[in-house]
Amino acid sequence: MTHGWWERQTVMWARNGREASGDGDLRVGDGLGGALPPSLHRATPFLGCAMNNPGEATARANRLWAKLIVEELVRNGVGLFCVAPGSRSTPLVAAIAENPKAETLIHFDERGTSFAALGYARATGLPAAWVTTSGTAVANGLPAVVEASTDDVPMILLTADRPPELRKTGANQTIEQPGIFGEYVRWSFDLPAPDLDVDAASVLTTVDQAVHRALRAPPGPVHINAMFREPFIPENAEDDLSHHLERWRESEAPYTRYSPTKPSVDDAGIEEIWSELRVVGRGLIVAGRLSSRKEGEAAARLAKALGWPLFPDIGSQARLGGGSEAAIPNYDVLLADEVFASNAPEAVLHVGGGVVSKRLLQYISRHRPEPYIVVKESPSRLDPNHFVTRSVESDVAGFCDALSKLAGKDGRGGAWLDGWREASAKAERRVEVIAAKTGEITEPFVARSVSRNIPEGHGLVVASSMPIRDMDAYAVSDRAYVPVAANRGASGIDGTVATAAGFARGTGRPATLVVGDLALLHDLNSLAMLRGLPVTVVAVNNDGGGIFSFLPVSKEGAFFEEYFGTPQRVGFEHAAAMFGLEYESPETMRDFEEAYRGAVSRDSSTIIEIRTDRAENVAFHRGLLSGG
Repeated sequence: MTHGWWERQTVMWARNGREASGDGDLRVGDGLGGALPPSLHRATPFLGCAMNNPGEATARANRLWAKLIVEELVRNGVGLFCVAPGSRSTPLVAAIAENPKAETLIHFDERGTSFAALGYARATGLPAAWVTTSGTAVANGLPAVVEASTDDVPMILLTADRPPELRKTGANQTIEQPGIFGEYVRWSFDLPAPDLDVDAASVLTTVDQAVHRALRAPPGPVHINAMFREPFIPENAEDDLSHHLERWRESEAPYTRYSPTKPSVDDAGIEEIWSELRVVGRGLIVAGRLSSRKEGEAAARLAKALGWPLFPDIGSQARLGGGSEAAIPNYDVLLADEVFASNAPEAVLHVGGGVVSKRLLQYISRHRPEPYIVVKESPSRLDPNHFVTRSVESDVAGFCDALSKLAGKDGRGGAWLDGWREASAKAERRVEVIAAKTGEITEPFVARSVSRNIPEGHGLVVASSMPIRDMDAYAVSDRAYVPVAANRGASGIDGTVATAAGFARGTGRPATLVVGDLALLHDLNSLAMLRGLPVTVVAVNNDGGGIFSFLPVSKEGAFFEEYFGTPQRVGFEHAAAMFGLEYESPETMRDFEEAYRGAVSRDSSTIIEIRTDRAENVAFHRGLLSGG
């Protein structure tokens, strides 16, 4: 009988299984102190050779442990290994290359591969493994780790390292890797250098614990720092697998299986919450960042049952293609009207993560409604203004459905909901009239056009700064649903292209990335990941940091342009050519829509660069909010 890549088995050394006989020969145990079956004693001559050749024993131990790590990660549902080249990680890379179930994304930049792992997890809800060599390669993962930790995204950080005898000795490419990610990881382990004398089951249980901690609420990044001595890989391909792991070898399951960790719904707690909310006539449901369409739909059902307006953030999976009778897609535009924003809610039920709209946060802070209830899977605090009266750690969809049952099927509706719906529809008509009259390219209407023309079955990734704000405020809601991803945990602009590449790999569908020029420049080399992927990059080039033009500092003419505007005077046509991508540069909205429809129909990636003026952009935004 053969067992895949474990086919050529030999026996692991184990301290408690070695005994010296009177004539100097060695008798080998099975790693648990018992005798081996006679059929496996063929491996004994090799073990004697290994003892006389420490280098060969090191290489074989490296190979065994690395293969165990990779195989156990695959068995735990890790679907992608994001790999950058390096020497110290050779055993891991060799094990990944030999495992037919291990899918890979290979890229030359560690920061890019870390964000690709982040994007993959955003799409699937499952962690990818980020694999690096030692030294500053590891430090390049910190921005992605911070984002994953802040926004509860699972990741496996698998970093290769020097052995203990080389640490703090001045050895080349050796830094203090244990603890490098600080409190941003959910769990970490400094895995010893592989040794055939150590029970290999310890490697499997370490991997199983790591994946469990990455997925346990709140999910996030975990770090396995794996030391390897040279030589990294042996000349032959025999495997030193202990006899007591034979049952694991013949199965497809992880060595240690953990129970599901999703927070359960507290029925008694929901009844208590309902007793607070049932007397509320003017309530709001705010849907922040949610990870799935299921959660977005549950929030919409709850809004209908309560008869409350639903404010769906662009990352709520309920904003695009929402179709909810209670949804108020234009709430951000409405709250720019001081008179309308004076309508005070009596209660707010916030489900999911944070929201993009600063005006919404100001509106709630102005009125400070009580109760203010936040429901999310993580125990972490979501209360920047310090007015949350109850924080609920729960499965979001389960909570919404349980509360919907208590509230009833049809809700109460009434003048409060009708007023919001009518105002939102009026704002929609006004924006549409202005859009029809505007032939030149504008940033809000580029976002609006993407939301209207993105095909069903695609995915959308939106960069921080102005692109996410424009999409949140001006996207249409009556078109096909598409999953939306954005790095809004820490809201950085780094790694955006790589995130889109990982997201496309995870969804298995084409994607559109809407990104500003500085964010694209910040991650330019990740364009190499888009070769072979159908990703349309809509690059809004306003020659600098457009969002700063909306801030009070923009009035400081003496230093604003140099220190905040930071114009770079670059375009992306040559970058597209360098990485083998298609390129379009439309000059009108009609040209943009034609270019976009063409790009999303291709099986390859395209950069569509649009140029805008920062000062004109500010004036146009203000005109939209004031009525034209």
